[in-house]
Amino acid sequence: MLIDSFTRHPASVGESYAEHFERASSFGGAMLIAGCACLVHAVLPFLFEHTASRCVRRLHAEMANRGAPRP
Repeated sequence: MLIDSFTRHPASVGESYAEHFERASSFGGAMLIAGCACLVHAVLPFLFEHTASRCVRRLHAEMANRGAPRP
């Protein structure tokens, strides 16, 4: 039953636990970097003008295609 808690969601998007861990970790890392860029941008608005929005668009596109059949 405990194992099911770790595998239910990854299986629902067509991934193993390890695949899901890797993908979720890469998403989290990208969001942390984009968040840091936003904080720098708040102080120095001429830096990182499009960094976070590009990151959000890229991550959204990847997530929207998650679980889609792969060629």
